[in-house]
Amino acid sequence: MDLRDVVIVEGIRTPFAKSGTQLAGVHPAELGRHALRELIAKTQLNVDLIDEVIIGNTGNPVDAVNIGRVVALRAGVPLKTSAYTVHRNCASALESISHGFDKIRAGVMDVVIAGGTETMSQMPIMLPKRFQDLFGKLFAAKGPSQALPLLWQLFKYDIKMIQALLSGNQKDEYFPIISVMKGLTDPFVGINMGATAELLAKEWGITRKEQDLFALSSHQKASAAIKSGVMGQEIAPFPLGPKYDQVIINDIGPRDNQTLEALEKLKPFFDKKTGTITAGNACPITDGAAMMLLMSRQKANELGYKPLAKIRSYGFAGLEPERMGLGPAYSSPIALKRASLELKDIGLIELNEAFAAQVISSIKAMDSEQFAKDKLGLSKKVGEINPDIVNVNGGAIALGHPVGATGTRIVLTLVKEMQRRQTQFGLATLCIGGGQGGAMVVELEK
Repeated sequence: MDLRDVVIVEGIRTPFAKSGTQLAGVHPAELGRHALRELIAKTQLNVDLIDEVIIGNTGNPVDAVNIGRVVALRAGVPLKTSAYTVHRNCASALESISHGFDKIRAGVMDVVIAGGTETMSQMPIMLPKRFQDLFGKLFAAKGPSQALPLLWQLFKYDIKMIQALLSGNQKDEYFPIISVMKGLTDPFVGINMGATAELLAKEWGITRKEQDLFALSSHQKASAAIKSGVMGQEIAPFPLGPKYDQVIINDIGPRDNQTLEALEKLKPFFDKKTGTITAGNACPITDGAAMMLLMSRQKANELGYKPLAKIRSYGFAGLEPERMGLGPAYSSPIALKRASLELKDIGLIELNEAFAAQVISSIKAMDSEQFAKDKLGLSKKVGEINPDIVNVNGGAIALGHPVGATGTRIVLTLVKEMQRRQTQFGLATLCIGGGQGGAMVVELEK
């Protein structure tokens, strides 16, 4: 054991909630504050020892642009402690851990808080530029003579916008811009993330039935983990203001009564004629936060902590944006090589479920000699994955995917389950919008 080893002392998260439900009105800084305060309390950490706070976030709320600093100060971290925000789309919170890992491993820091927070419910609906220009002129108007004609134009514009909304024509120049949908559309290839999953489903021959069965399993495993209390071991109950008369203790997303028949009735969402991706076999838009305490082994020993796991390595990789869902197949071999391990050494895997088709195709790609040769430049395949070790407590199809927080959540879920099963090595990996993949290898602390 190296004293500069980077260890995970503890982690915790809020419940995850589907967009528009109980956490919809909670500011992402408040979600992050709650998770960080609970982490500090759980570990009885002296906040004066924190060297830095690093928070993943993709929504960048206008009243908390560097939300990492806002979260840190609201959680009681001292003014002297630096804090910042990182953004790598779906892997933002994995990026925060990798930043902490590098700084601790390099010897410049010893105690780092890494995590992520996201309230996707509050991502704005933007007005088209023509409407914005009218408002700009109205604010600059001098007197009623200039303002009244502009107000009349705004009224006429409102009528056209209502007509566009009623028609459902999102290409209409008067249709509002939904920022979540815009953000989930790749700027290079011009297609939505769901369309990238449709492409993988076709290329890898993944049927609608396979995807629906995978989604059903995710709900069943997540529901079982909630009932058994397993999932509660990583969740800090969240009291809802302003009266604080309601406390959320479980994720709002997993369906205990989910059935294959119900999933089969859902219509394709992205490719309505020949598609197989539905709202049921894709992850929902979600709100939530997760935090993790990282230390050097030397500092953890000095303070008397018993870490959960050691971070062995991490890796990021790029690929075609239109096939972004294969990111885990590109990044995992990098992380495994840096950890001096092979896929066969891994006992548990958390592979984020952006889409069922994306997970299935990634697993198939890692088991393909041709893919390894043509795409990865490897002499042999990455390896075969036993589905029984993947997302054993359910995944994002059931739990949700608050994009700025998921990277920390999958590592947290992984190390907690490794503790329960006494599994030596684990892999957390996910695809990243824009055509990237991220992966992290962790080792159980004996």
